[in-house]
Amino acid sequence: MEYYELLGLKREPFQTTADPYFFYKSQEHAEALQRLEISIRLRRGLNLILGDIGTGKTTMGEVLKQTLLREDRFIIGTILDPSFKSEFQFLTNVVNLFEINPHRRSTISYKNSVKNYLFQKGVEENKTIVLLIDEGQKLTPTYLEVLRLFLNYQTPDFFLINMVILAQLDILPKLKRRRSFMDRVAITYMLNPLNREDTEEMINFRLKQAGFSRNKELFTKEAIDLIYDHSKGMPRKITMLCHDCLEQLISKSLDVVAEDLVESTVAKQIEIK
Repeated sequence: MEYYELLGLKREPFQTTADPYFFYKSQEHAEALQRLEISIRLRRGLNLILGDIGTGKTTMGEVLKQTLLREDRFIIGTILDPSFKSEFQFLTNVVNLFEINPHRRSTISYKNSVKNYLFQKGVEENKTIVLLIDEGQKLTPTYLEVLRLFLNYQTPDFFLINMVILAQLDILPKLKRRRSFMDRVAITYMLNPLNREDTEEMINFRLKQAGFSRNKELFTKEAIDLIYDHSKGMPRKITMLCHDCLEQLISKSLDVVAEDLVESTVAKQIEIK
């Protein structure tokens, strides 16, 4: 039996995968999602979501995709890691994502094929094309130039491709050196760590999503204080620490996660590192 079943839960509440079902929308995350969706629906082009590791960028991208794909008008391609060996490999990935069939195997042919595809889908079929790129800080100047070229494909009213780049702050120096790229940005949104209140709400939200329905608390207020202090409000760190705390709770046959359990769990995490 899994540990979470022993706690009366139906699912693992603190998994670290990018599962939209467990995505806690703080006010900041909700605002970022809303602005992204509006920008994409208006086909405004380039959108940047920035934040440190573990602030929820990847999961936000999955939530956005889940929302948009409920409608047939959206076509979405996702690059999870733009660590390619060459411009041609990067273009090949884009071509494959959207199932484009170039006439010849060359960089120029691939670029022209993408252009033709965007005009066909965006103008003739009135589709909204979205390219979602995670780990955007890994984009090289060459790949940024390819993306800039794609953003040149537009009508007087809208861009033929909409981009959402999810990236760590490392991307900023690269972008600032490319004014022609930055000039096309419709939205830039920075995701910050959660505050103490949101940390507690995130923990309770995940427990509820996992099926927790007992009247008594599973984490004391003091325990959540420590979780917030140790995680600095980073959603991924909160999730990992809560997962380890629940495992310790079961192994020690306890009923509630209190301060001392959080401290011992943190000590174990440090020891393992």
